[in-house]
Amino acid sequence: MGGYNGLVILVGVALLLMSGHCEESCRGTDGRAGEAGAAGRDGWPGVKGEKGEPAVLADGLLDEGALLRLKGEMGSRGFQGEVGPKGYRGDVGASGNPGIPGQPGPPGKSTGHGQHSSQQEAYSAFSVIRTVKSYPDYNQVVTNWNVLVNNPKDFNNATGYFTCRVAGVYYFTFHCAAKVSICLRISSEALDNSLGFCDYSRNSDQVLSGGVVLQLTVGQRVWLESFKDQQPAGATRDQQEKQIIFNGFLLFSNPE
Repeated sequence: MGGYNGLVILVGVALLLMSGHCEESCRGTDGRAGEAGAAGRDGWPGVKGEKGEPAVLADGLLDEGALLRLKGEMGSRGFQGEVGPKGYRGDVGASGNPGIPGQPGPPGKSTGHGQHSSQQEAYSAFSVIRTVKSYPDYNQVVTNWNVLVNNPKDFNNATGYFTCRVAGVYYFTFHCAAKVSICLRISSEALDNSLGFCDYSRNSDQVLSGGVVLQLTVGQRVWLESFKDQQPAGATRDQQEKQIIFNGFLLFSNPE
């Protein structure tokens, strides 16, 4: 055991000697710096900041109108967009103020010559009715009319004649309702032959009508008269109700 302990002591001394010598000659070299790592991911966008304070000049706040006037140059015009849907019809607005009167129009042109050339005079119309129960006399002008229209009095109610005042084309017509056979005709100085119309009673109401278009000159007359055809002998003594309407009016004037 004594020999073993001595051996241990020798080994320990040897290690101490070797350790002191390596502090100078056994040191290692420094390592190189490591490479940079990969960049990290971007962070989330931050929240919107609060609105800044208005710009301030030396003598106070900046006028907002001045800021609006400090606009940049106008950009190029963009393409026309698509037409949008038709909007709803708005409410009717209030009536505007009346406009100022327009200028007078040019004078009109004359349409004819003579005393009846004025458009204001180129009219004539009448409508008369006879309700007398007596039978109108044969070959006599029918009279005893009640005037419905007579403008401007070209029909003479006393004589039963219409006298042309404005030369032109006229339309005349009559209608008759009776309970007896009756014949009536339109007569005129403008006709070579009178136009006769008849209706013969068979113990029932009779309706008789007739009409004509005439070209009249100033002074020519038109009238209605009864005439004998195939009526029975006692027809003129009939006292039943009868109605006759006689009408006439100017279609258009034709100055002579």
